[in-house]
Amino acid sequence: MLTTGGRQFEDWSADYRLFSCARVDPAGLFQICRQEVAAKQPAQAPFIVSMDDTILRKTGVKIPGVSWRRDPLGPPFQTNLVRAQRYLQLSAALPPQHEAAPGRMVPIQFCHAPSVKKPGKKATEDQIRQYKEAKRTQNLSLQGNRQIHDLRQKLDDDDPKNPRPLWMLFDGSFTNRNGLNNMPKNTATIGRMRHDAKLFHPLNANNHRSGAGRKRWYGERSPTPEQVRKDDSIPWQTVDVFAAGKMHAMKIKTIPRVYWRVTGHERPLRIIIIAPLAYRLKNGARLLYRDPAYLVVTDPNIDVKDAVKAYLSRWDIESNFRDEKQLIGIGQAQVRSQSAIDTAPAFAVASYSLLLLAGANTYGVNGLPDALPPPKWRKKKKPRASTANLISQLRYDLWSEALGFTHFSGFASGHSPSTKPEKFKPHLPSAVLYAMQ
Repeated sequence: MLTTGGRQFEDWSADYRLFSCARVDPAGLFQICRQEVAAKQPAQAPFIVSMDDTILRKTGVKIPGVSWRRDPLGPPFQTNLVRAQRYLQLSAALPPQHEAAPGRMVPIQFCHAPSVKKPGKKATEDQIRQYKEAKRTQNLSLQGNRQIHDLRQKLDDDDPKNPRPLWMLFDGSFTNRNGLNNMPKNTATIGRMRHDAKLFHPLNANNHRSGAGRKRWYGERSPTPEQVRKDDSIPWQTVDVFAAGKMHAMKIKTIPRVYWRVTGHERPLRIIIIAPLAYRLKNGARLLYRDPAYLVVTDPNIDVKDAVKAYLSRWDIESNFRDEKQLIGIGQAQVRSQSAIDTAPAFAVASYSLLLLAGANTYGVNGLPDALPPPKWRKKKKPRASTANLISQLRYDLWSEALGFTHFSGFASGHSPSTKPEKFKPHLPSAVLYAMQ
């Protein structure tokens, strides 16, 4: 942010003081983003939100919130640890302009989610007891649950007469008792579950226990999702959805109205099994398969195709994390006060969200900027504008007048061609604006 404002060689202590004393409220910026995403959807369409956590690496051991975290970039056969802060992000889905195109996830909430600090070896019994209680009440699932309740209240306040239904998308880390239970009203969750989850059919008259014994809450045992996938007597259904850059005819199976001990006997569920997707690394190579997916939907009335399409859009939150860290640079500011740790990264994420919304408003969700034509070697058209494209377009809009031009219609024909030029003279505007693409 300092280099964007041209202050990298000046005294930047005032910029750090801006965040160190809670003078910035990122919630106000995220409110604009949330309302803008809702305005681009039909009146009663569900508000689809993905929630996930990410880490920002730090080297200082005394920075608030820093602890040892599992390195997500480590190999699968070795668990590596890094010092980092943990943050929780909620991203809302912008619908695509047509079926055969990807949507876009736009961040609408970003908050610090630290773990409870473990007391030292000389801690008293009372300190250990308080640590165990805080660890039980402040884990990541419960912190995410509080964020969902806060989002539900904000959606109700935006439209009190006709509140939108809220669909939350989880990965496997949030699909647990804390993440699925205690949800607010008018909220459904779609999460990834275990392949060997123990499911039960509804209780009927034949399952009631007669005589002494504990009261039954569940019916007969249902097959596990893995058993249903391997059962050839249950036919596959085909759903046409966009994934991995093109339309796919995905094969799915579904188990309607079953119960899981994790969510209790009062919440019927729908289980969706997605068959492994086949792909080839190159033409003529052998056929490979991805892993199957097992989804749990807390509202059995949701259409199966809509649930699958919604969950496939969840992956774009990982693209948000990549762009925020590599292009926007969240976590690079060396802030140490608690206020700055809460607001500085959130302000950067809010700025990134406003950039995505500006691109969607100007060119459409699947549109591309036309002021900077792509290089000639890029023949494949992108399905949507990347964050790097939007940043280059923003530079073009800001720098075009300073560089003395308004378009690129004739920048390549500024000099007469020569078979034996004495010295190559690059075109400065083109070199400047294409350097970051």
